[in-house]
Amino acid sequence: MVLRRAFFASVLLLASAASHALDIKPFSAALLAQAQASDQPVALHFHADWCPTCRAQEKVLQSLKSEPGLDLTVLVVNYDTEKELKKLFNVRAQSTFVVLRGQQEWARLVGDTDPAAIRTAFKSAL
Repeated sequence: MVLRRAFFASVLLLASAASHALDIKPFSAALLAQAQASDQPVALHFHADWCPTCRAQEKVLQSLKSEPGLDLTVLVVNYDTEKELKKLFNVRAQSTFVVLRGQQEWARLVGDTDPAAIRTAFKSAL
């Protein structure tokens, strides 16, 4: 009985931690629209596979995934193909983060790989 309770408690703890963590997903217009409609914080990461800064930012994102309190979704946008989205958000360079909550932009970083700066930008929309 004690073992069963411990098991269920750990499952609930893991589920709780997973629901309040940084989530990284490929961009889709539907995911962005859903986040904006529900006033959820979301960051767009305009990313190019050929970009060394973008690869460094990916490593930072992976390190932030397990950080408690970063209840935010990062949508990875293909910089080379999402031309209309770049125009909509006035993005002129790959390795750009645009942090939103609803329709409002809370932060923007261009070329930044500092974990503290990225964390701060993300937390601004929470």
